Amino acid sequence: MSSSDTMIGVVGGGQLARMLVQAASARSIPIAVQTISASDPAAEAAARVVEADPRDVAGTRELVEGCEGITFENEWVNIDALIPLEQQGVRFRPSLASLTPLVDKLSQRKLLDDLAIPSPPWCPLSLISPAQPSLPPGWNFPVMAKAARGGYDGKGTIVLKNIDALAQLLRSVDSSDWLLETWVHYERELALVVSRDSQGRLRSFPLVETHQHDQVCNWVLAPAGVDQDVESLAYNVAASLLTKLNYVGVLALEFFYGPAGLQVNEIAPRTHNSGHFSIEACTSSQFDQQVCIAAGLPVPTPELRSDGALMVNLLGLNPTQAAPLEQRLTALREIPNAHLHWYGKSPETPGRKLGHITVLLNASDADHRDRQAKDVLTVVRGIWPEFPSVQD
Repeated sequence: MSSSDTMIGVVGGGQLARMLVQAASARSIPIAVQTISASDPAAEAAARVVEADPRDVAGTRELVEGCEGITFENEWVNIDALIPLEQQGVRFRPSLASLTPLVDKLSQRKLLDDLAIPSPPWCPLSLISPAQPSLPPGWNFPVMAKAARGGYDGKGTIVLKNIDALAQLLRSVDSSDWLLETWVHYERELALVVSRDSQGRLRSFPLVETHQHDQVCNWVLAPAGVDQDVESLAYNVAASLLTKLNYVGVLALEFFYGPAGLQVNEIAPRTHNSGHFSIEACTSSQFDQQVCIAAGLPVPTPELRSDGALMVNLLGLNPTQAAPLEQRLTALREIPNAHLHWYGKSPETPGRKLGHITVLLNASDADHRDRQAKDVLTVVRGIWPEFPSVQD
């Protein structure tokens, strides 16, 4: 089978799907997308657009026509409704069975516990009595509350500082859809993107350091300046998950690293913001991996082709308080070794994820790389400041 007679269907049409379309174009593979609007980021370059909510199974039924495989932009899909399509021979990558335990943070945590993979101590919110709310024995405030589904970029997470905040949460949500976890004291946040093909072969990108600003990813530094044993442990955790689930596709893991060692924070069964650096910095990007796996093509091993990279997210600013948009974009493009990715979203509204910039680094040792990354970040944020909140 050649790439020219292969079409991939993508459920979703945001920026992750847009970058997937771009990766597929380099292999001459057309992409069909299912998305709400023909103005969504991935629609412009897609070969075919099905205008439907990604959770609309009727839209997916239309999407699969003529597609070799179907993949997902994110995990917010109606798995139960898709099962009949899979039973009829539609090839989803990842499969619905392997995706099912990962679309819900409650089932994610149960899976981690079953595999004895370290994660922050947690409990279902439903175990807390609304009449007499109290924390589990040995816990102290603050604690983190997380929605089991739909949370991203700080949405669906609440820091509870006292018993009154816990009682208020219990009154305002369905407790069966939330979990609590202990507060984590960490030194660094790390992330790892991996892939597994249909033959069970695993491939890994470098472990990276991530930095959040108001619970939104601010920047990513690749590779992370940590000991080799930390990277090996992260890889082994990923391998255990992928193998246990018979997972075929791209998956990302977010970690806390600190006094308690390496702990899994969250699992994302898809391409991930922490892997965007790979587009320029690696011989095969996370999106190229997803294209090859979905299309049934040989999957290359991704290798760094620079000493490192810094990826910085660009969130919408208040246009009345910022330099003109084109002036900011022009200045970013003039940064040496910079690669600007603009997602085509309009208008610019405060906090909206509009793009990212990746700057390739030429420092081979970790200390020099850290210093170079800080200098680059200062330049980028001088042109495009941080914004404290996000909307998609």
